Amino acid sequence: MSIEEPGVSARRKRAAADTRSDDDAHLEALGYENQFERKMSLSANFALGFVYLSPMVSVVSIFALGLSSAGPPAIFWILLIGAGQLLVALVFGEVVSQYPLAGGLYQWGRRLWGGRYSWWMAWIYICGITIGITTTALFSSDFIASLFAGTASSPSVTPTDGQRLGITLAMIAICLAVNLTGTKTLARVSQIGLACEVAGIVIVGLYLLIFQRKNDFGVFFDTFGTAGDSPYFFAFLGASLVGLYMFYGFESCGEVAEETPNPARAIPKAMIMTVVFGGLFAILAFAGYVLAAPNLQAIVDGEDSNPIPTILQDSIGTVGTKLFLISVLTAFVAGVMGQQAAVSRLVYSFGRDNMFPGAPFFAKTSKRHIPSNALIAVNVVPVALVIFVFFEPGSQFRIAAFQMLAGYFAFQMVVFAALRMRLKGWKPGGPWTLGKFGIVINVAALVYGILAMLVLAKPSSDPGLAFYDRWIALIGFLVVAGVGLAYLLIAKPERNSTAPEGDAIEVSERLRSARNR
Repeated sequence: MSIEEPGVSARRKRAAADTRSDDDAHLEALGYENQFERKMSLSANFALGFVYLSPMVSVVSIFALGLSSAGPPAIFWILLIGAGQLLVALVFGEVVSQYPLAGGLYQWGRRLWGGRYSWWMAWIYICGITIGITTTALFSSDFIASLFAGTASSPSVTPTDGQRLGITLAMIAICLAVNLTGTKTLARVSQIGLACEVAGIVIVGLYLLIFQRKNDFGVFFDTFGTAGDSPYFFAFLGASLVGLYMFYGFESCGEVAEETPNPARAIPKAMIMTVVFGGLFAILAFAGYVLAAPNLQAIVDGEDSNPIPTILQDSIGTVGTKLFLISVLTAFVAGVMGQQAAVSRLVYSFGRDNMFPGAPFFAKTSKRHIPSNALIAVNVVPVALVIFVFFEPGSQFRIAAFQMLAGYFAFQMVVFAALRMRLKGWKPGGPWTLGKFGIVINVAALVYGILAMLVLAKPSSDPGLAFYDRWIALIGFLVVAGVGLAYLLIAKPERNSTAPEGDAIEVSERLRSARNR
């Protein structure tokens, strides 16, 4: 053992202490005292965002929908949406670098614009993520059923409505219980989930591409008749959820900013890594399944609504399929936990600023330094929605449609607020910035976001659906947004808060001056 090791260890401890001190000083400069423990490293923060985005879960959840809508060319939505969301992540990176606060989007909107603006945005976003917990847990039921009940002759199992109810409620309850043990556990589960995602996608995906390819690469330019008598553009547009559903969750890296060391530098990197690597792994997984599918036409025709277990059984056998499904289950658990953590920190931050009735209750942290009251509360609505889906089985995708539009709208409220503040003279004051490219990227992110929302809000092309079902995403969004706006205008909750708002230019100048001393 080297005699220098104790000295090296001491220097590392002093460096870590200095980092914590700088982080707390930055937090105090923004008007808050640290109530959390900074136990989420850069790798853990990236893992949290990655498993929330979860390319494995996203691909297995929407693979059949994408193929039945537009055939194998649906894979190109991963590239298109990934590029657009990367622009959004870059804008978020500049904002979180200046405002590394728990609550993410709510705090960014408040400091870039004001309390009323951020209240309405946070209301919509909280509703969106809360439903995200519901849909992710619901999507897990088919794969959990296949894991425990699937056989070599019938690897794909569709659970009964009662089984789906029990599996989903158990998933939510287990994730909540583990989340309540603290940030350190959340970080570990996120890292385990990341390892399972990487192993499941890289190992299985490459194996399928190299050894089990049953279709040639030309299928990615074959529509398999999905357009019918209409222009293919409309069929391709119908598969947009392949990308839109997937690139969602990188913002969770910022929700736990007060639990991450050196968040002003670490979190922008984590968000960008989440989008880039999430997209690359998703393409690998999607391509592997398409090329290894023994009967691609049956999937495109909608005859197999849960084709992944069948593809795996045909390619890697029963044992390999079970191991893969264990990885999928781990990814689902990590994903639900990440969503629970993200929305609970947002509700905590909302409550800390006294922005709704009973706020002090939700602003409390437990002995484990987590917002346990908020964490428990955000799971009440998902449980109620799961029970509702039990009685209305066809409502699962209706709920998911609203979720995505709400999330993208909240994203663009931040992007728009950042652009407005730039035009007023704001130059991001965090240590991570885009420099002279900032405004160009900001404008491009806003244009992309508007186009994405238009795609999400469009009605279903199925003429057999009722008017309500065809426009469900927009109707659901308008109801939630309208209720929130009505409450905001009548109750004026922002009047109860004295937290800072609209101070982006002032804070930027103060932080820049502090670094130059």
